[in-house]
Amino acid sequence: MSSSPLGSDKRRHVVETAYALFKRDGFHATGIDRIIAEAEVAKMTMYRHFPSKDDLIVQVLDYRARRFDRQLDRLAEGAVTPEQKIATIFDWYERWFRSADFHGCLFAHALAEFGNPEHPVFKAVAGQKNGLRRRMQSILEDMMPPDRAASTAAALLMLIEGATLMAEMGQADTAICHARKAAFSIIAAPSAMTAP
Repeated sequence: MSSSPLGSDKRRHVVETAYALFKRDGFHATGIDRIIAEAEVAKMTMYRHFPSKDDLIVQVLDYRARRFDRQLDRLAEGAVTPEQKIATIFDWYERWFRSADFHGCLFAHALAEFGNPEHPVFKAVAGQKNGLRRRMQSILEDMMPPDRAASTAAALLMLIEGATLMAEMGQADTAICHARKAAFSIIAAPSAMTAP
């Protein structure tokens, strides 16, 4: 995922406009001309900042990933234990699932439309998902061995992804409740296990 900042106000405005359109209508269904019209920018301005639609999509995903990371960082500030830090992640998802702005996962939608692992959009999605997994792994390493933290973080990511899909199907409360319960059962399991 690109680490370049958004830069100018106009560039940011285009990214935010495209984000709203992609989130609501999808990537392939949203044409560049529509983004230009909605953002009220000249075609030359658009192509100066984003030489291709793929470049714009990657920047939109980067924008969303950075916003998500900042929100999780803020939530984690009040958490002390690893369990509390993991709980704040599930808290974020619970609020998101119940928000009027919830349209499912933008990254999952991007993956559905760009399935080639070599495509820059696919790589941007993988970067965001791996970033969340690494965040959880880093938290869990404070309470369990690294290999166990890695496998637990992968399991938690799968729970979150499954819960997000269920929430998109209209089952938000059930999804987050079961995902949270399963997550903390998995986290508790290592400390309950003893050597054979």
